[in-house]
Parts: sequence; structure tokens; C-alpha cells
Amino acid sequence: MTTAISAAVPQTAGLLDNETLDDLRLRLAPLIAANAAFDGWSGEALALAADSAGVDRDVAELAFSGGALAMIDAWFASVDLAMLRDLPEDRLAAMKIRERITALVEARLAILAPNREALRRAQAVLAMPLNLPRATRLGWRAADAMWRAAGDRSVDYNYYSKRTILAGVYAATLLVFVNDESADYGETRAFLARRIEGIMRFEKAKHRLTGQPDQHFSMARFLGRLRYRGG
Repeated sequence: MTTAISAAVPQTAGLLDNETLDDLRLRLAPLIAANAAFDGWSGEALALAADSAGVDRDVAELAFSGGALAMIDAWFASVDLAMLRDLPEDRLAAMKIRERITALVEARLAILAPNREALRRAQAVLAMPLNLPRATRLGWRAADAMWRAAGDRSVDYNYYSKRTILAGVYAATLLVFVNDESADYGETRAFLARRIEGIMRFEKAKHRLTGQPDQHFSMARFLGRLRYRGG
């Protein structure tokens, strides 16, 4: 839900016309990331981002009252938007599904590349036990954004399985990415290609199990057949 900035906040605070707190978070998040490489996801990184954007520091603190997690959340949300801007629907439409998913992940990597150290620090924050639920939600959101951009309109089992698998692939790819010193991130690209191949094999196998028009996949029925086969 969009949170409107109170009318009590003056426009001299550096806000754009009709800008909401959600809008401000998205505008400041990439600037925070640029400073987080040196200052971590901290109040200092936020203050420097606010100064560079001409935003009152108090207003910036209000927008990110959730601290580091709120900053990282907004940064990843800005990556979602940048991904869609860099790969519009008409460009993706000419690709096969495998190419779409690969292109979408690689677009995200290109957006994140200038701030790899900030990403590394964000991963450390999200890896803390108390933050794992938030990390899971952010991974799911990224996977959902990619599948939707790729044109996926699946429901039920397919909806959840596709996003769960892609979220895992994306998280693993980011771990390789932050440590990749190869030319043009070749090691990361090769790792991603292998994982995307795994997704495609899974989808083909799943289609063989669920593709009959007069049948719906039942996990219980499938397991039952395995149990009693030949009995």
C-alpha cells in the first residue's frame, strides 16, 4: 500500500511533486547502495544518500524507519523496476522461455554489478537468523517479478514450484556473482546457464506427469503408485 507523505512535511525537504514515501524509498535506495559498500547499510549511508539527492535527512530517516532491512528491501524493489525497464515486454516476446529467464537474471546482475560490495553486505544482513523470513520473501518477490515478466500465468502447483525453484537459482547465482573475478562474469554466466538448464529439465519432466488434459497432478496419487507398483 502506498504511504502518502504527511502534508506537514514541507516541499523544501527535497521531495518531488506528489512524491510519496514509497516513491522516495525507490529514489534513494540506489544511492544508499552506492554508499553501503563503504559504510554498510547504515544511517551514515542513508544520510549521504539523502544529501546527494537534496532530501532532508529527517525525511529520509522517516522513509527508512525500518533500518537496514528497509533499505535493502527498497534497493531490491528498485532492481525489479530497472529490470522491467531494461527488458520491456516487446523485447522479451521474441525470446524463448529459457532465453527470457536467462536475460532477466542477467539484467538484474548488470544492475547490481556497480554495487557488488553493497550486495555482499546485504547478503550478510539477510543471512542473520532473525532476517531469514525477510530474505525468503525478497527472493520470492524477485522470482515472481521475473516469471511475470517472462509471461508466466500459471496457477496452483505450477505457480509455486516455478517461483520456489527460480528463487533458489537466483540466490545461488548471487553468491557466485559477488565473488566472481572472471572476465565479464563468465563464471557466473556459466553457473546460471547450468541452473537454468536444470529448471527447464524439471519443467519438461513435470509436464510429462501433469500434461494429460483429462488428469490433474496429485502428489498423493503419484506417491501411492510408487509405493504399490508391482504389489
